Amino acid sequence: SSQNNLESLQQLQEEHDKNMQEVYQSIPEKPKKSKPAPSKYPTKKTHYGNTKVDENAEITQIHDLEDGTRNVVIEGNIFNIESRELKSGSVIFTGEITDYTDSIGFKKFVSNKEQIESLSVIKPGTWAKMQGSAATDQWQNDVVFNINAFETVEHEGRQEKYEGDQKRVELHLHTNMSQLDATNTATDFVNAAKKFGQKAIAVTDHGDVQSFPDAYSAGKKTGLKILYGVEANMIDDHALLVLNPAEMKYEDKEFVIFDVETTGLSSVYDTIIEIGAVKMKNGEVIDRFDKFINPHHPLSEQTINLTSITDEMVSAADDEDVVIKQFKDFYGDDPLCGHNVQFDVGFVNAALRRSGYEEITQPVVDTLEVSRLLHPEQTRHTLDSLAKKYNVVLEHHHRANQDAEATGYLMFKLLDAFNARFHEDDLGKMNDYAEHGQVYKRARPSHMTILAKNQAGLKNMYKLVSIASTTNFYRIPRTPKSDLRRLHDNLLYGSGCWQGDVFIAMMQKGYDEARKKAKFYDFLEVQPPANYRQLIEDGLIKDEAELEEILTNIYKLGKELNKPVVATGDAHYVDPHDAIYRTILISAQRSNPNRNKPQPDLHFYTTQEMLDAFSFLGEEAAKEIVITNTNKIADSLEEIAPIKDGLYPPHIDNADQEMKDLTYNKAYELYGKPLPKIVKDRIEMELNSIISNGYAVIYLISQRLVAKSNKDGYLVGSRGSVGSSLVATMSGITEVNPLAPHYRCPNCKYSKFFENGEYGSGYDLPDKDCPKCGTPLVKDGQDIPFATFLGFHGDKVPDIDLNFSGDYQPVAHNFIRVMFGPDNSYRAGTIATVADKTAYGYAKHYDEERDLKLRNAELDRLASGVSGVKRTTGQHPAGIVVVPNDMDIYDFTPVQYPADDVNAAWLTTHFDFHSIHDNILKFDILGHDDPTMIRMLQDLSGIDPLSIPPDDPGVMSLFSSPKILGVTPEQIQSKTGTLGVPEFGTKFVRGMLEETKPNTFSELLQISGLSHGTDVWLGNAEELINNGTCKLKNVIGCRDNIMMDLIHWGVQPEVAFSTMESVRHGRGISDEDMAVLKKNKNIPDWYIPSCLKIKYMFPKAHATAYILMALRIAWFKVYYPEIYYTSYFSVRADLFDLVAMSHGKNTVKAAMKKIQDKGNDASAKDKSLLTVLEIANECLERGIKIKMVDVNESDALNFKIIDKNTILAPFNAVPGLGDNAAKQIVAARAEQKFLSKEDLAKRGKVSQTIMDYFENNGVLEGMPDQNQLSLF
Repeated sequence: SSQNNLESLQQLQEEHDKNMQEVYQSIPEKPKKSKPAPSKYPTKKTHYGNTKVDENAEITQIHDLEDGTRNVVIEGNIFNIESRELKSGSVIFTGEITDYTDSIGFKKFVSNKEQIESLSVIKPGTWAKMQGSAATDQWQNDVVFNINAFETVEHEGRQEKYEGDQKRVELHLHTNMSQLDATNTATDFVNAAKKFGQKAIAVTDHGDVQSFPDAYSAGKKTGLKILYGVEANMIDDHALLVLNPAEMKYEDKEFVIFDVETTGLSSVYDTIIEIGAVKMKNGEVIDRFDKFINPHHPLSEQTINLTSITDEMVSAADDEDVVIKQFKDFYGDDPLCGHNVQFDVGFVNAALRRSGYEEITQPVVDTLEVSRLLHPEQTRHTLDSLAKKYNVVLEHHHRANQDAEATGYLMFKLLDAFNARFHEDDLGKMNDYAEHGQVYKRARPSHMTILAKNQAGLKNMYKLVSIASTTNFYRIPRTPKSDLRRLHDNLLYGSGCWQGDVFIAMMQKGYDEARKKAKFYDFLEVQPPANYRQLIEDGLIKDEAELEEILTNIYKLGKELNKPVVATGDAHYVDPHDAIYRTILISAQRSNPNRNKPQPDLHFYTTQEMLDAFSFLGEEAAKEIVITNTNKIADSLEEIAPIKDGLYPPHIDNADQEMKDLTYNKAYELYGKPLPKIVKDRIEMELNSIISNGYAVIYLISQRLVAKSNKDGYLVGSRGSVGSSLVATMSGITEVNPLAPHYRCPNCKYSKFFENGEYGSGYDLPDKDCPKCGTPLVKDGQDIPFATFLGFHGDKVPDIDLNFSGDYQPVAHNFIRVMFGPDNSYRAGTIATVADKTAYGYAKHYDEERDLKLRNAELDRLASGVSGVKRTTGQHPAGIVVVPNDMDIYDFTPVQYPADDVNAAWLTTHFDFHSIHDNILKFDILGHDDPTMIRMLQDLSGIDPLSIPPDDPGVMSLFSSPKILGVTPEQIQSKTGTLGVPEFGTKFVRGMLEETKPNTFSELLQISGLSHGTDVWLGNAEELINNGTCKLKNVIGCRDNIMMDLIHWGVQPEVAFSTMESVRHGRGISDEDMAVLKKNKNIPDWYIPSCLKIKYMFPKAHATAYILMALRIAWFKVYYPEIYYTSYFSVRADLFDLVAMSHGKNTVKAAMKKIQDKGNDASAKDKSLLTVLEIANECLERGIKIKMVDVNESDALNFKIIDKNTILAPFNAVPGLGDNAAKQIVAARAEQKFLSKEDLAKRGKVSQTIMDYFENNGVLEGMPDQNQLSLF
């Protein structure tokens, strides 16, 4: 076994430790691949073990370790560590360490108790030195570092080297909430900024503000000022169909359609090498112009490949000033046209200016923009794609003369289409129609930075984020420039990164165009030259000198316009060595055009690093943009709270009084007037907490929801701890009664309470008649403290979770929307991040695609670096948030579509709801199978489920034996009768039942708590029961047990409560509470150790609600089996093997065995099917047949009772036949009975695959192939 293998390894390692140390010293070291630098951090150390790390040894990089590397010292960050105790008492410590050149797994066997205790406190994130050897581990099949000596070291990491008092402030960075593009959390960046001596930091994610809650929390902890921002994708929603518009009818006009070929994209740094043009009238070419221009330098390979123009073709051509004059004469005063013509006009105007001529002033039609307006549904509007769409001939694409002619023919067709749609033929008025064509889809977005000045600005930012994520979402969130202008108050606008329009204009069109763009912004941004690396590699910028010239011109532009210029980092991760994580993220996105390109360095800069990056501007200018201006902007922004303090519930008139009336009226009805003291005191205490904290409206809305569902015929089950509230019980929100177990008389209102723990549940009280009037007494009460719901002081925000029937859930959701209005009701948003398993897949893909053959430890490190990055958004399956009527949603959060689905029925909160849980009210309206099944059982039987007793002896016997069902354990392969009973049907829980044999309601509560908790049963209660220390009823099952047990043993309620809260969250017991508990002699010896093992606990109220539903369903299983199995298969099952089920129990057992034989190789689908087959087998063993579908009788979706011994399968139980197809068959049959197979296939729209299934399984027996024609 693996345990024996570990024992053997341990013995070998001990021998190794004792005998081989001297040998290692004598063995010459293998030559190193490179001589690594000594450790930079020779600081405080703590060593572990008898052997110290050699202080004189050089640090070997982990990248240089290989199988057989001996007696070396490595240093790095332990990012994974765990320990395992062996039978001998020794402990093996294993883990993974990285120095960011590579990573390696390590192991160390330790037998010394002191060393074990010392090593046990080592946590991930600890830096350590290790001395030892690297060797292939046969169990891990990888090279592992075997430790001889080990010591922890303090790691300083990157330090700020700038000694000035004032440091820079980062105004532009991306956290892991920038979708699949950045890797560190806001907290990571805040901590780094604090370490580097910076006083503030901005967060500006791509199109979202979902890092704000994390940043806010980190800011409060560190004292760092947080600046709240977003990087928006700005679109100009006033796109120009016509440049230089002027009144002019296009019919009968001569147009000059032109195209230029250039050496690049910048009219500043590149030149025209060909101008091609045609003069057209009424769709016919009447003249042509085609000239090359000599650029006076060799053409790049990229230009030659794109344009098919060679050096030979341009070397003898005229100079630019000659050709541009000829072209100017050619077009004269005629209107012009081009495709994406702003590019061509920019180059022509630049050439005209250089030659001393006036720029183009006449109207210029842009066929690209006209096409985007007319055809927003089309994804591509390139010239070749439009030529194909309009049947225009285009030969030699990317040659100016050919492109110009094709564009001319296209222009006339587009102008005719425009006129037909808008009845407009005036070039001066065409731009008025630009907004008619979903401009947000066709506009090319540019990046910009938005920072909030104050709280009012934050609300405007939330509005802008919402606009971009809803009405203007197309592939990415898009923010219209018109909305930016409208909501500019209290916001600062920055010009953004290399994808910002100021930088693009300066790069491609020059200073004057950049000036026009810059006027829109409050501050201009420049970023370290390394950020623009890709532009140089792509040939958009010639070299570093040209880049520095562009950045210098932006600095000059800021000076001219009196706008501060700031150096921003556009950081996407904290440290340079984190870059690999972003590279992995990008390489995993197959649609990302940059996935195979080198990525720029986007780490978080220190002040000195940023000053060095802008040294080309000179010391004074660099300091101005890096330090002075960034601090000025930070100082100008107020302290802002993106998350509100306190709860803001909606208002309902007289909610407080209505809740009082509902509660007391029901209490008087059940317990009489005056109320028993225990009831009166509990109600008064709860109502005081509920009303004084403003929670009455929460209760009232929940009450109305439940009342409506009950009125509509669907029971509602409560979840969580709402059943801890007697007010919730009395108002009808839950049927769980939290009072101490008690009797009450429905006639004379006599009552008797058991307050000292004599019974775990009122349902376990013996049956009894009223001593006053002889009426059978009602038994109730689960002994649940109110504190588990609203906290010890009753001020915790109530979380009322309700289980509605899945069929009824949409109705309940809509009820909220109708009650409060669509502008005040939203689905609770969620954020889906890259899961650990997915992250490992990304890392593995990166490794395999590049054939790197990385170690397992390095793959684990790389996976950990991308884990937790935002992948998409979603919505809580049940949560509806309600905004108070005197506020709007932007007071709390932006809104968006879940998963960017613009067709979704509901908008969601932009923030993950947990971030605003304590500020805005959420109702958890869940869809659940149990209420749906209860409704079906009721419909089929006519029996009110509320009349079913919770302590029926026959039902209780199911939990220890299937005898009541008339079958043996061997027949159904289960020693209990709980197959298919909610909460108790899984193999794991059935195993618990077999061990414990519960026979009371309170013991079932224990089972529910034990099965849902973490480390409550396994290794804890199970051992206590098996070794005879406890019985099932005594162990700690539900969280509430702890508080009530301790109170019954004399512990103060405050201590009992805090102990319960700490234990249920897996935090153990505080020193203060432990001191009190140890003094109490009533607490059993096993109790506190049991508490300390627990990681999570289930609430008793939740368990009670679930078990009540389960017992009702189980009652039907015992007494109305045909109704039970019909309902089970209809509601709870979604996978069937109808062939096996309809052939009988032997065939079903064979199908079960086939899956069981797969063991751990069984798929999730196999396991789901096995559960259904187990129920089918039980059904058949009880003498109830399952009939194959019947074309004339089967229902579309539900099983059907034929008689007490036969149930009929529905159409959707057939594999491959979905719900809609099943409904189609039944609808066609309702119109007219199917006359033949042909008729069934045609009218029922049944596929050939399903027809073959029907044929092979006798469904079509006796049905003719075709309709019979009668002559008489």
